[in-house]
Amino acid sequence: MEDSYRHKGMRRRLVNEIRKKGILDEKILEAVYAVPRHLFLDSGFLNYAYEDKPFPIGAGQTISQPYTVAFQTELLQVQEGDKVLEIGTGSGYQACVLAALGVEVYSVERQKKLYEKARDFLPKLGFHVHLFYGDGYLGLPQFAPFDAVLITAAAPEIPQTLFDQLKTGGRLVSPVGEGDVQTMIRFHKEKDGRIIEERFGKFRFVPLLKNTADD
Repeated sequence: MEDSYRHKGMRRRLVNEIRKKGILDEKILEAVYAVPRHLFLDSGFLNYAYEDKPFPIGAGQTISQPYTVAFQTELLQVQEGDKVLEIGTGSGYQACVLAALGVEVYSVERQKKLYEKARDFLPKLGFHVHLFYGDGYLGLPQFAPFDAVLITAAAPEIPQTLFDQLKTGGRLVSPVGEGDVQTMIRFHKEKDGRIIEERFGKFRFVPLLKNTADD
């Protein structure tokens, strides 16, 4: 698992590219720099690991575009020590970016092969993430409430169970919608329980699936 000076140089250029696209939070940019993205990809993609593009990771899933990872992370408005629920572990890349910010991450993955790969791989990188195999629509009520919830797949709608697991004042960020293009929405849970939403443009994500059966 080599992370060479060349890799670090490529990663720094990626960070600069993301900054030019509008991500200005230096803590998030440094978190992206701290995570060696090339180690999450199959060897055939190594030369492209630091392009700002998504790539397949198996089981019909993708590792998100780094800009999208940074953008969603910025919308979450997390602080060091926050407890965050991630729905859709995938490769674990997004979870590691959050962990690099000092966030306590609880992540759920429905694809067993992806879950097992992340479970075995992330500790080798030195990132501590609480990983669970299960149905993301159910969340993790036994560990609630969470300061923030991040959904990394396209949800046709947000299940009430996830809002219920969010602290008062907490944020939930998700791409919402069916079809090829979704709207990125940040939901804010008010003191009276109302959910306020803000919209942040169009993105493309794989769909959020409801059950735990492998495809």
